[in-house]
Amino acid sequence: MAAHTPAGAPALPVTFRPTRTRAVLLGTGLVMFTTITVIALLLERLGPGERISFVFTAALLTSVLVLLSRPKVVADEDGVTVVNLTTKRRLAWAQILRVNLRPGDPWVFLDLSDGTSLPALGIQPGVAKQQAIADARALRALAESRGSGTHDG
Repeated sequence: MAAHTPAGAPALPVTFRPTRTRAVLLGTGLVMFTTITVIALLLERLGPGERISFVFTAALLTSVLVLLSRPKVVADEDGVTVVNLTTKRRLAWAQILRVNLRPGDPWVFLDLSDGTSLPALGIQPGVAKQQAIADARALRALAESRGSGTHDG
């Protein structure tokens, strides 16, 4: 049976992520790693152990930026996968009661059928506010058409 796509809802599967923020984080990480590594190799007074510690520090700092670029929300026919910084949670559409992105919220919050609220960092208005609003509306339309969702904001 083919599922119909409600007005305002994207075709499934769809991935929502803060693309601009991700590009800035990954680009900064690459530049930072390259710069620190080049400095470590060019400084003649550094021994091998010190050079390795420079490169290790660069790798550590870059890995933090990669971790910060990880969040996304993936919606498919069966539900939603929310990938935050260090966690990943799979939800059935029926578990999502409400998709919220109110003024001042740092990211979307999903009100769940178990009475909890799950932050979805993959939709955040920081750098690209209009894109985040459009993504939140699209996810809300999907949740309302596939589950028992209602909305605020």
